[in-house]
Amino acid sequence: MSSYTPGLHVLATFTAPVQHLTNATACQSFFNEQIRALQLTKVGEVYHTFPNGSFTAVVGLTESHLSVHTWPEYGLATFDVFLSNFQRDNSATVRQLYAETLRFFEGIEQTKTEVSR
Repeated sequence: MSSYTPGLHVLATFTAPVQHLTNATACQSFFNEQIRALQLTKVGEVYHTFPNGSFTAVVGLTESHLSVHTWPEYGLATFDVFLSNFQRDNSATVRQLYAETLRFFEGIEQTKTEVSR
């Protein structure tokens, strides 16, 4: 039996102002800044904007992934981030990235689940 813990996964739902929930370009710039600042490595990304302005963003990282999905008609977004502990414990980085995302979206947390894997 291994004592290795693969990492921390945060899953959250928050409310936010509509202007943040309909600006995929700003979100992409924000995620790119965070990835650089936190010394993560992006390996792919998909941003898709729907006709009503809502968007889905999924960013693949060598460490795993982060994603956000918005519903501006409800003032709502879901977010998740999982970072592997392969080369270092990334738990604090996961929590920091979530906190920065809430700040960026001017979000108010509705639910948050932390899953230690």
